[in-house]
Amino acid sequence: MPINKQSNLRPLSTINQVNKSISILKGKPKIKRSMWSRRAQEYEQKITSGKIYELAEVVRDLNKGDDIMIDQSYSERQLFEKAYERIISEFQIVLNLSLENTQKKN
Repeated sequence: MPINKQSNLRPLSTINQVNKSISILKGKPKIKRSMWSRRAQEYEQKITSGKIYELAEVVRDLNKGDDIMIDQSYSERQLFEKAYERIISEFQIVLNLSLENTQKKN
């Protein structure tokens, strides 16, 4: 990572922030009825915001469980995977768990 870019990084989340994020993930998805292009922009903004709670909201709202391939478009899947990879990697570090154990916890 370039040294001059490190000033744009936020510190790792605390264990309390991770726990709150997990409770967000367990919540009921909030699906807006607006056009997909508008929702996709909002999801992208949340993903790039760097805020763990917003990442959790995107993962929660786009998670289709086992029916992921059936119900999601390509762009929806891409946004979900981007948000999921970011949040799961932070959870791994903060909770000091393996990837498999981190995925089981959520």
